[in-house]
Amino acid sequence: MRLKSYLGIFFLLILATACINPPDNFPSVPKIVFESIEYAPTSGADSLIIGIDFQDAEGDLGLSATDDDPPFHDVDFQRNSTGELITYSTRPSEAPTYNPIDWLVNPIVNNIVVKDTIWVKQNPNQFNIFVRFFIKRNGQFKEFKWQDPPFYTTFNGRFPRILTSEDGQAVEGNISYGMLSSGWESIFRTDTIRIDVSIQDRALNRSNEVSSPEVTLKQITRPAN
Repeated sequence: MRLKSYLGIFFLLILATACINPPDNFPSVPKIVFESIEYAPTSGADSLIIGIDFQDAEGDLGLSATDDDPPFHDVDFQRNSTGELITYSTRPSEAPTYNPIDWLVNPIVNNIVVKDTIWVKQNPNQFNIFVRFFIKRNGQFKEFKWQDPPFYTTFNGRFPRILTSEDGQAVEGNISYGMLSSGWESIFRTDTIRIDVSIQDRALNRSNEVSSPEVTLKQITRPAN
């Protein structure tokens, strides 16, 4: 079960294009450059779209829907000293109070539905694109953490496999990553924001982190058709 999103926040389809066999001096650790940011309001939920250019020597970028075995699984179930799953009623003092990130209700564990609320820890490697938001306050940027209350979500996500084979070919291209929400304007209003992005390959090599320009939603709004 991937980390769910709440309050009208969810992800758009990610578009990725690539050129195979570019120059041989590409890095083994993915390298990215921030390319674009755009806000597209609609009559329904609105899109915040970021674009990044990438280079990678092996081309092991992207995850398919079936890439859900370790290390790409979504959660680690927490167990006590005897190996039993930790339920909400038996939680230790250090366990968090109930929230939809740290607790799963009636999860499937080893192909069996467990009829209880189980403590889990999210596995960051379930994702391969990582997005952080910052708001400028008194001249300083402070991170806006979606995982905190009241949202309990994340805009980290997955983009699909760039190559279908495992042959290891150098690739470069562009990823357009859209995030859909009904709350962009109510949350950020006229604030100055910045978005930081990084990606990860299937060998778990994390790229450099790149930042968008400092923008307001008004400055990056797509012209109406």
